[in-house]
Amino acid sequence: MLMMFQLCQVMVMISFWSSITLLASDQLHPGEVEALRQIGKTVNEDGQLSLKFVDRCQQSGVVETVLTSAPPNLEGNSTIECNCSITDDNYCHITSFQLKDYSLPGRLPPELANLTYVQKIDFTRNYLYGTIPVEWASMKYLSFISLTANRLSGNIPAHLGSFTALAYLSLESNQFSGVVPPELGKLVNLKNLILSGNKLVGTLPEALAQIKDLKDFRVSDNNLNGTVPEFIGNWTQLQKLELYATGLQGPIPLAIFHLEKLSDLRIADMPGPEFQLPKKPIERKYLVLRNINLAGTIPEDAWKVEKTLDLTFNKLVGEIPPTTIRRQFTFLSGNKLTGTVQDSFLQNSQNLDVSYNNFSRSPRCSSSNGSDLLPCSEISRCPKYYRSFYINCGGQDVKNGRILYEGDQDSESNAAARSYYRLGSNWGFSSTGDFMDDNNFNDNKYTLQSNSNISLVDFGLYATARKTPLSITYYGYCLENGNYTVRLHFAEIQFTDEKLYNKVARRVFDIYIQGIQVQKDFNFTEEAKGSNRNFTIAFNTAVTDRTLEIRLYWAGKGTTSIPRRGNYGPIISAISVCSGYRTYCEEPEEASKKPIVIGVVTSAAFLILLVMGVIYWKFCYGDKYTRERGAELKGLDLKTGSFTLRQLKATPDNFNSENKIGEGGLGSVYKGETSSLI
Repeated sequence: MLMMFQLCQVMVMISFWSSITLLASDQLHPGEVEALRQIGKTVNEDGQLSLKFVDRCQQSGVVETVLTSAPPNLEGNSTIECNCSITDDNYCHITSFQLKDYSLPGRLPPELANLTYVQKIDFTRNYLYGTIPVEWASMKYLSFISLTANRLSGNIPAHLGSFTALAYLSLESNQFSGVVPPELGKLVNLKNLILSGNKLVGTLPEALAQIKDLKDFRVSDNNLNGTVPEFIGNWTQLQKLELYATGLQGPIPLAIFHLEKLSDLRIADMPGPEFQLPKKPIERKYLVLRNINLAGTIPEDAWKVEKTLDLTFNKLVGEIPPTTIRRQFTFLSGNKLTGTVQDSFLQNSQNLDVSYNNFSRSPRCSSSNGSDLLPCSEISRCPKYYRSFYINCGGQDVKNGRILYEGDQDSESNAAARSYYRLGSNWGFSSTGDFMDDNNFNDNKYTLQSNSNISLVDFGLYATARKTPLSITYYGYCLENGNYTVRLHFAEIQFTDEKLYNKVARRVFDIYIQGIQVQKDFNFTEEAKGSNRNFTIAFNTAVTDRTLEIRLYWAGKGTTSIPRRGNYGPIISAISVCSGYRTYCEEPEEASKKPIVIGVVTSAAFLILLVMGVIYWKFCYGDKYTRERGAELKGLDLKTGSFTLRQLKATPDNFNSENKIGEGGLGSVYKGETSSLI
């Protein structure tokens, strides 16, 4: 019995210690628990979001994040990973810290440095301000930092060069200014460097050449200067290069086109001398060389690009091949290409735009390939000529006052290259471009519908919008030649303030009317002082060939990752065009009043001429007539003088009826006699 009791006691003790060990194995280190509590306060200064973290590591290897209160429409994405076997101290330790899409309004927390084993920090799409804490430099395991879409500002800190283990760094879509610090060249393990969407100036430092294994480099939408550096051509591991509207100038080093692993090359809106695309048989999935002064012919190797080939708005010449590989997107508009576009080429081009070229035979006019700006047969004959048109972009017909704004919602809005014209009217549009990196190019993403609970002036007109990733041209045809007023109506109904990180978003584009740039880097949300506010801008122009063109063009500026990647480009709510220069367009019903107006104006003009004629006769002939008449009376030796009213009354015997001799236009006529001598 004693032995059995001792055995049971031993078993109980083993079970007890096993339970303690089990409980301790999922417990976070006390120092990290305190660090999480401090982090929750730092990132949420206004207290609207009650963010707490459970102090244990779940069996799935994550720490639970608890929201006890949160603003509406919050779609936060938290992943805090932990590892219970990384040390032998019987505690679990956090290895990855991600709080994405929370609209956190506070600062970047320096307390993260107390999470010693963290390898990844991700605060994408929040509203954090300040700069990168120097304390983070002590985190020797830290290899990944993403601060995309926040409001961080100031210079990019030089102490980032101390993050020696860093392989991924994204500071995209913030407000960083100043130069790119040369200290970043010390990050020899860096594979991804993303600096797009800031206010960076100066040149790219030569020190970046020390990064030998860089695979992804993006520095679009900045204010850099100088030329594209030669050292980029030495990054032999580079797979993706994105240089949209960087501020840099050409020439583009030819070595870049010879990088064998560069499968995704995007350079756009870069001034510089003309150059020709070199012939190099390199397999690419994406080749975007837009508006960079590219000349010469398109080399044969370029036609082998697999997914997207975009060579728009250059000076390319020559003919296109009779056929090509099957490709999702082919954009060649705005060049000097000649020859014909064969049907076999069209069949392999799911989304094709070859408008604004010099082809001798245009592709099928009625196709949805966007190959023609205007419908081929519809404008060759005009049953009548118009003096106005009104469009509700992205929506159905809607009446604003007495004006009917015709909707363009019936168009195939999921086409990346699309021409549309309104039957029975005198307008249409041509849209081109793909929202790159959105991972779902077939989604219905070329129109917007407001989901906000807002009160806008003329809300029906601003409840929808049409958007484009590259360029959209609205045109009116069969117009009377003359002067016109163009009014463009805007409202930001996508980047709305319900989510704080949407305030970080910037929508920037250019406006052309009749081929002339009338607005550069236009940001209507700034003009309207916020989202869900309508803003209208007016322009005066002239129509000389019966056609009016209004083009919105995305020149590579603005955010591209809010509310998710692949959202950018111009949007427009409505268009009103009417003849003459005026503040407001006339309503259609007033056209029926034109005959009355003409009659009134003509009568008034005749009356003015009549009065002027009488005055002219009076001054020119009146005195002469009076003098001649006076001479005639003078020869009659008449007695003249003046009479009092009493004398006049007595003369006809107090107007006795017996003295009445008739009626005149002014009353009765009487005769009378007087003995008074005159």
